[in-house]
Amino acid sequence: MNRGRIILGIVAALLAAPALSQSSAPTPVQPPPHTAPWPDLGSGESRAERRKSFELSPELQRGARPAEVREQRRRLDAALAALQPQRAGVAEAYVLTVALDSDPVFAREAREASRVLAARYGAEGRTLTLAGPDGTRDDAPHGSISALLLAISHLGSVMDGGEDVLVLYTTSHGADIGLAYHYGDSGYGILSPVSLKRALEEAGIRRRVLILSACYSGVFVPALASPDTAILTAAAATRSSFGCVAENDWTFFGDALINRALRQPVSLEEAAREAGRAVADWEAKARFLASLPQVSIGGEVGTWLPALEAGKPRIASAPVGRPAFDETVLATARAKKAPPAAPQ
Repeated sequence: MNRGRIILGIVAALLAAPALSQSSAPTPVQPPPHTAPWPDLGSGESRAERRKSFELSPELQRGARPAEVREQRRRLDAALAALQPQRAGVAEAYVLTVALDSDPVFAREAREASRVLAARYGAEGRTLTLAGPDGTRDDAPHGSISALLLAISHLGSVMDGGEDVLVLYTTSHGADIGLAYHYGDSGYGILSPVSLKRALEEAGIRRRVLILSACYSGVFVPALASPDTAILTAAAATRSSFGCVAENDWTFFGDALINRALRQPVSLEEAAREAGRAVADWEAKARFLASLPQVSIGGEVGTWLPALEAGKPRIASAPVGRPAFDETVLATARAKKAPPAAPQ
């Protein structure tokens, strides 16, 4: 996306096409469709003023019934209360996964990512998933910017900030101003790198493994990089990532990293390399512009990550769900002269 375009145009262009991916009326376990235009969340006349406004992570809720708001708050409060406190002298992982869009591919990915990461890092009882309905269930607090920031704040109160590790996985659409929050026609927002950095710092969470799956997610690397932070992103700051069609079980990056590489007995860095190679191969076969996943490992991460990864799988487990890349589907799509998947 051309950075010279108006910020609102960037968001609208990125989200308008996927917004049409769901057309059926929602049922209790079906995600709400995107049908309404993306609203203007910025303020100010100039591009610089609007970008500054987006850095504050605006979030809009409209048309939500009070009973729905109360139910989501009840779910979030219960999930936060259920998290086990840290044990003094034991470096433990807390896993937080969040789907920031109601397209069900993101909810499916966030749910399975929580299982894979919790098993890899021994975080049973210390794992929280924020995800909406995925077509089969609606049993978790829904993902939103406010829910994510509240969860980070709460984790800061139960973790030992200098000893424990936050493993954060986000999956959504994105723009060059941050991660997009979009729930049906009622929830909209932008989570900026500045806001995420501030939330982590205010929570006192120093040791971090941050995995961000979205277009342009590389914009988070400069803001979040630190000696005690490992960052893996689905794309460079100027590139799209792929596979976010609502009907999918995985995005390209989620399938390659979570569903395949991190199920193997390899280090995080090797998993990132394997995932990057897989994504590059799929994109080349699909003739997509390379997303260029980013990896940034702080200089101090090596002092604590190996101990945390001592519990990584000894034997690789099989991927689950439908592959994000299928050459048969791709060939059929090409024969119809239609793209096989929409970019995030």
